[in-house]
This record gives sequence, structure tokens and C-alpha cells, in this order.
Amino acid sequence: MASRVSICSFLLLHFLVAFSFSGISASEGDGTESKDLVLTLDHSNFSDTISKHDFIVVEFYAPWCGHCKKLAPEYEKAASILSSHDPPIILAKVDANEDSNRELASNFEVKGFPTLKILRNGGKAVQDYKGPRDAEAEIKTIEDATNIVGENKVVIVGIFPEFSGEEFNNFTTLAEKLRSDYEFGHTLDAKLLPRGESSVKKLQFGCSSLLMNYLLTLRYKEFGFPRDFHVDALEKFIEEASVPTVTIFNKDPNNHPYVIKFFNSANAKAMLFMNFSDQSDAYKTKYQEIAEEYKGKGISFLLGDVEASQGAFQFFGVKEDQVPLIIIQTNDGQKYLKPNVEPDHIAPWVKEFKEGNVLPYKKSEPIPENNSEPVKVVVADTLQEMVFNSGKNVLLEFYAPWCGHCKKLAPILDEVAVSFESDPDVVIAKLDATANDVPQDTFDVKGYPTLYFRSSSGKIVQYDGDRTKEDIIDFIQKSRDPTTHQSSPKEEL
Repeated sequence: MASRVSICSFLLLHFLVAFSFSGISASEGDGTESKDLVLTLDHSNFSDTISKHDFIVVEFYAPWCGHCKKLAPEYEKAASILSSHDPPIILAKVDANEDSNRELASNFEVKGFPTLKILRNGGKAVQDYKGPRDAEAEIKTIEDATNIVGENKVVIVGIFPEFSGEEFNNFTTLAEKLRSDYEFGHTLDAKLLPRGESSVKKLQFGCSSLLMNYLLTLRYKEFGFPRDFHVDALEKFIEEASVPTVTIFNKDPNNHPYVIKFFNSANAKAMLFMNFSDQSDAYKTKYQEIAEEYKGKGISFLLGDVEASQGAFQFFGVKEDQVPLIIIQTNDGQKYLKPNVEPDHIAPWVKEFKEGNVLPYKKSEPIPENNSEPVKVVVADTLQEMVFNSGKNVLLEFYAPWCGHCKKLAPILDEVAVSFESDPDVVIAKLDATANDVPQDTFDVKGYPTLYFRSSSGKIVQYDGDRTKEDIIDFIQKSRDPTTHQSSPKEEL
């Protein structure tokens, strides 16, 4: 009976949210108030709330996302209708753009907005909801083309001699697969599509683009396009061609989807941060030329306005007085930095990076002048000395200052440290993983708190036991290397 209810609930939800995405009101003619019927969740209440429900739908959204704004009123209407279902079906939402919720969104592999997840059995079973499959639009007139091809979005148009055959069927399959990321259309007449300076500034092999305005035309077996018109080949072509040569990062929400694509790329990422209002166009011109030169060579380029980049500055541990500033980050987490760069210095520095002649940059908090507390403070610049080269058995916590679980663990670690204070071979330490670079090849830190133990002989193991004083002490005793004069943790009176 329970499984039948879940299936029925899912089908009802499917149709209601289908209305949302197709622009049809889920409660047409119904004046029911739906205010606050969608639960607002965040990192502090998500787990507790989800654990209380056998079936709940969660929307991960971003305030700047146009699709999220369009969905919001219909999502509320759906929540109103579903709340009267027997049993009620709960709809919830999480602001995945909020810094404190990004770990939560990462755990659910949220890579675009809006993302809908169906959680069953208190969150033990998770299913993606991708919504209905809208057919791509046929372009028959110039007006049709004008309606589908707009500013600040990627549109893929397939041009065919007829709407049948293997290639057309593959294109339809592609549209179904990628319809949440792009808009699709198809036509028999390429002359209907925008041409000339009024809409595009460059035409290469049918891929016409402004910096942030794309019309990708896939012509049937035309030179310059994937001769292999299979779905995988087309998808790869679109993913590569739909990324701007230079991605713009500023406060314009229309640019944010491209920023997400930039950071999801497998390439190394070059980021030039500057003041858009004060600094010369010479930077933009030079940077565009460099990006063109390295296109297809494993490096992507982003141009960021300092006014919108405070979060990035905090992440990389840099300051505004270092702009114009270029940073390159590789997929292994290494960062390379050149502050106060001049326009003519960018190209030689990128060339040096590609040749392996630039040393990596390491983000670190200042070394503390006083480190006398029971739990020792480690920063990136002291990690080697205090952990790897200390010759001691070290329990190291990676934490975030805003993390509630970390705050709860802090007094427990203090008690553990006090218990071992008479043992010179054991150190309890902590490192702020939001303010210091963490060696990703050694420590796999995907959430907070994360605890690792390194024995005096160099064996590293992650602690995944209960976060109690007794369990942590027991783990240390079992994992440490034996010493001639090993002290037992002192018991509190």
C-alpha cells in the first residue's frame, strides 16, 4: 500500500510540475492561498526535516536564475494542491547559491538550476526529477526564428533537408537529453536564421556567436560540423561550442549560467579580475586575443569584475589591491597567480604557465603568534612542519567557521587534547579549510568537519567514527605508532 501511495504521489507531482514548466497554471481558476506552503530548508535544518518524511520533493535554486523565478509561483501552486493530498506531499526549496548551502548542493550533485530531487524514506533514496520532455520548435518563418533566438542564451538549431531519417531522429534525441540546458529548434530553410552584423559578429563553420549570445546551427552533413551526426558527437560539439571564448563574471544574472559552465569545464581555468569601470579596455582586448590563441588547448578564460568577485577573492585568499590580477587553477587544485599585471604581461605569463615555468601559489592564513591552546592551529604554511614532518601522531580536523557540526565538535576535541596533554607524541590540531589550501592528493575533504589521523611513521587514515570523546581517544590509541614510554590519556576526576 505504501509503495502504491508513493507511485501515485509521484505521478501527481509529475503532472503538476509538468504544468509549471510548460507555463500552464497548476491551479487555474483556483484562488487558494499558497503562501509559505513550500518549506524553506538550509544546511542547518535539511537533514532533520528530510528524515521526518517518507516522500518529499526539494528544489535547489539560485535567486538570479530566470528559470527558477518562472517556476516559483507554479511550484507554490503545486504545493498548495499537494498539501491537501492524502497523505500530504511536501515540496521544499534550498537556496543553493548561499555559501552555507553549497556543500549541501554539492552532496546532491547540483550542477544547474533549478534542480529537483525526489527524496524517499527519510532521504535514503534519492531520484532526479527532470520534468517533461518538450519537443523542439520548428522554425517556419523569420518571426519563429526571432522568437526562439534571443539575447543571453544558447539556442541550437538543426537544419535538415527533411524532418525524417537517422540524423533528424538523433537530433530529436539530443534535444530531449539537453532540453533543460539549451533551447532547440529545427528548420528546412537556413535563410530564416539571423545573419549579419545585426545579430552576429563572427561566422565560422555555421557557429555564429557574440560573446554572450549564441546560435549554434547544425547543418545536415555540411563541412565544418560533426560529420558523425550521432548523439554523443553532437553533444560534445555543443558543450564545446556553447562556451564563450571569454566568460564574463559580473553582477548581470544573465551571465551566471555561463560562469557555471566555465567552472564545470575539464580545462584549466584562467581568471583575470579587474575593475570594469576604471581600468582600460586594453586588458579586455589583450585577454580576448590570448583566449582565442589558446582555444582548444586545455585552458578556459574568465574575465571578472572586482565588484562581483568578493567571494572569489575570499576563496583564493587574495585582496583587491592586487588587481588587475590573473589566477590560473588546474584540476588538481593547484593555483598560479600574478598580481598587478599589465596588459602586455598577460600573454608571456600564460605562456610560462603552459611551459611549466610558474610556481604554484598557496593560500594560507598567517602563522599564529600564540598557539598555546590544547587544540593546535595549523595553517597551510605550517602543515608540513606541524603534521608531515613533526614525527608525532597527529589528529587533524578540517573545519569551516560557519559549520554547525564543527562548532559542536570543538569542545569535544578540546577535551581529547587535554586528555593527551601529558603525551608529547600526540597532537590534536585543526585547520580552517575555507582559509587555507588543502593538499587534495593527500586529504579528501568534501564536507565539514573532516578528521584525518597521521601516525608518526606517516600512515594516514580518515576518522569516520562517532564524534564522542571516548571514541576519538580509542581511535587514536589504536591508530598511533607505539612508543617506548607511551602515556595513557589522563582521566578527568
